[in-house]
Amino acid sequence: MTVTGPDFLALQVRDLEKAAEFYETQIGLKRAPTAPPGAVLFATSPIPFAVREPLPDVDLDSVERPGTGVALWFSCDDSQALHDSLAASGVEILRAPAPSPFGLTFTFVDPEGYAVTVHDAS
Repeated sequence: MTVTGPDFLALQVRDLEKAAEFYETQIGLKRAPTAPPGAVLFATSPIPFAVREPLPDVDLDSVERPGTGVALWFSCDDSQALHDSLAASGVEILRAPAPSPFGLTFTFVDPEGYAVTVHDAS
């Protein structure tokens, strides 16, 4: 048995369309032409990314911040420009842009409360 690593990532969200619209209009992701029921899939690479309705017995309102303990990173061709656009739109910025071993990075909070770090693509 060989596991090769992650090959799909989905965030469970309270408001599917609001979350999908945020990732599409604010972050700039493109929707994939098809997705499973209850999900919006984006045409990201190398790992597909989606937002989806919560699984049965998942109560997102019972946690302070969804995804606590998980580090979600997106690569971007200009993280400073994305930061500036998000900040100007009133998106909460948890960590301002700063140099790192992964290029310039910053962390924002999406409409569902997930912390997402963005770094410059290499």
